[in-house]
Amino acid sequence: MSIVILGNDFSFPHGDAATNRVHAYAKGYKKNGIEVSIICFGNEYNANSYGVVDGIEFYYPFGQRGRSKYFLVRMCHKIAKYAKTFSILLKIDKNDHLRIIHCYTKSLRIQLFIYVLSKCFKAKVCLERSEHPLRNYNRNALNRAYGKLRVKLEIILCDGIFCISNYLMGFYRDMGYRSSKLLLVPSTVDTDRFNDKFDAPFNFDYILYCGSLTIIKDGVHILIESFARITKHHKDIKLVLIGEADTLEDDRYFKDLVTTFNISHRVIFTGKLPRTEIPTYMCNAKILALARPKSIISDAGFPSKVTEYLASGVPAVLTNVGDIPLYLKDGFNAFISDPDSVTGFAEKLDFVLYNYQQAKKVSARGKELTETVFNYEFQAKQILAFIDLNLYSGL
Repeated sequence: MSIVILGNDFSFPHGDAATNRVHAYAKGYKKNGIEVSIICFGNEYNANSYGVVDGIEFYYPFGQRGRSKYFLVRMCHKIAKYAKTFSILLKIDKNDHLRIIHCYTKSLRIQLFIYVLSKCFKAKVCLERSEHPLRNYNRNALNRAYGKLRVKLEIILCDGIFCISNYLMGFYRDMGYRSSKLLLVPSTVDTDRFNDKFDAPFNFDYILYCGSLTIIKDGVHILIESFARITKHHKDIKLVLIGEADTLEDDRYFKDLVTTFNISHRVIFTGKLPRTEIPTYMCNAKILALARPKSIISDAGFPSKVTEYLASGVPAVLTNVGDIPLYLKDGFNAFISDPDSVTGFAEKLDFVLYNYQQAKKVSARGKELTETVFNYEFQAKQILAFIDLNLYSGL
């Protein structure tokens, strides 16, 4: 059988957290002897509409290198990608029967298209959910009702749902979805990315954060202030922030915050870096930090950066949110602070730097989890067993 990962919420082979998760899924399927292809359904302008990475074929059915100045031409390009996607699936199905479409989108329109495709090819649809589906539907009662209606329609249009957290498992059960059609797939990491020896990118010690520079989602402001509090005790260490802010306003806020604490000479904003360069920065850091605050986002999600942090073998300082405490114990396999506490997070950073040999033993136990529960090959086995038992009989 073959599996296709199809959606518009990721790019491939380069991209952000969603790309990492898709890549891990695909490599896991491949390692377990399943043919897998990736279809990036977004309207991205790029040079390659087809490629192969790690033996995984990927397609961009939109297939445009540049934006036409004519509206009607642009509309034709967008419509044509639907026909091209059908053709791609037809080829895949002829080569090795298509049985699962792994749906990676938040668009109800695209999910409906995938549902139609599944009926054409007699395949099952598994919906990916790694964020709370109602997080953007809180403006008023009508908006919340519309959001719940969307969720009900999502449920109808799929045969199974992969949830990244226990919170989401409970959410979909409460929405009336059968437990037998839900599978918990926590943040999954491709450990191969972190097993090489990497030359240090800097000639100084540093604490590293990697991800979007956000307030509500990842609490970068808490990390900056926590770092500011420990700088007088640790005069040679710096803070490196990899990623971009979602808005220019947020970007200015973080840079102004650094200036306010008089640590501009100790904080480096690298901007967004290629996916292939991230392991170099992670594996050479002194500490990997994520000061994620308490929110509906942290309750429902499980950051891919957490499992990447663990895979690097570098001590990780995190917060007690979402499913993190289900897998990680403070002082045993990671260092866990209370969320929304600058004082608590600063104390954890301080402790790790003062007790670094002990911290390395803790991080080694954290790394062990990336060979089991967070490992891409292990989770692919779980997914295939779920498909066999719950979606097909005798697949």
